[in-house]
Amino acid sequence: MALALQLAAKGLYTTAPNPRVGCVLVKDDQIVGSGWHRKAGEAHAEINAIKEAGSAANGATAYVTLEPCSHYGRTPPCADALIKVGVKKAVIAMQDPNPVVAGRGIEQLRQADIDVSCGLMAEQSQALNPGFIKRMETGQPWLRCKMAMSLDGRTAMASGESQWITASAARQEVQRLRARSCAIVTGIDSVLQDDCSLTVRADELGISEANFITQRQPQRVVVDSRLRIPLSAKILKQAGRTLIVTANENKTLHSIIQQRGADVICLPGEDGKVDLAALMDYLAEKQFNEILLETGSRLAGSALQARLIDELRIYLAPKLLGSEARPLFQLPLQSMADQLPVDIEQIRAVGPDWCIEAKPRYQNEEG
Repeated sequence: MALALQLAAKGLYTTAPNPRVGCVLVKDDQIVGSGWHRKAGEAHAEINAIKEAGSAANGATAYVTLEPCSHYGRTPPCADALIKVGVKKAVIAMQDPNPVVAGRGIEQLRQADIDVSCGLMAEQSQALNPGFIKRMETGQPWLRCKMAMSLDGRTAMASGESQWITASAARQEVQRLRARSCAIVTGIDSVLQDDCSLTVRADELGISEANFITQRQPQRVVVDSRLRIPLSAKILKQAGRTLIVTANENKTLHSIIQQRGADVICLPGEDGKVDLAALMDYLAEKQFNEILLETGSRLAGSALQARLIDELRIYLAPKLLGSEARPLFQLPLQSMADQLPVDIEQIRAVGPDWCIEAKPRYQNEEG
């Protein structure tokens, strides 16, 4: 199963909107076939493992990181394929959260007299597909917020200048976060200050198959409540269409921006701002699994207040920016009772910087 999970991780950057899945076929204590799902529309992990095994798949045990599908999508059901080649046992890491499958694949295998067990290394399998699982279970994508800050908790100078707080190793890792995401969301202030592109750059990924990965650029999303985006902005000139999300209902402005190659949707919320929860719903409807929020303190703080952020990736640089610099999050907290607890899951070195991986612990409605 550990090998199957390693294989599944090869699809980290390419399988969306599908989950990352690996499969290993074992017979007489020997691996006879293995495979992983490369990209949507292509063969699933089980099919690739079966092709490699050939006739040796008959009587083998299949180790699969996710329940084999039992329905016709872009490809035929994998459960049918495992039954057809005659595997005798299936060891599955976790049940598929997709309601179209949700136990049906396991039941189909059992009805074919295949010995099935489920739950081996389930936690590791879940960690590979946080976005797919959340979207299937809640109808919302997984929102990962990336921030870079100084040792004194500052993200930019008072002027907005922020390049570069972290060193090249951390920036390379951020490129990989971008590459695994279905969409990158930023705020208009970031566009106005940095004229950012929000693209995945092959020369900065630092991994094999970089050129292949960058053929699938994440959707670029700019939250621009008042439609202040300059028509000369670099983000409007990238390949593919940038999505501008606004609360401004001026159709003339919408049309002008659309003529520059962007799409515009209007999702008004309170106080003339974009409804961020509605934006997450919209992205989930587009089958986006993982969203990277890469922005400044204002939009990041709003997303925290709306309880939308699932994961924090905070890169801490060993430098001081001073008391006049901008904070990590703009949060209007007034007392210790308002504090937002955060569960730190890992702290690790990234070059000269440190990465803090954490999850906000939102209080329940009663608490």
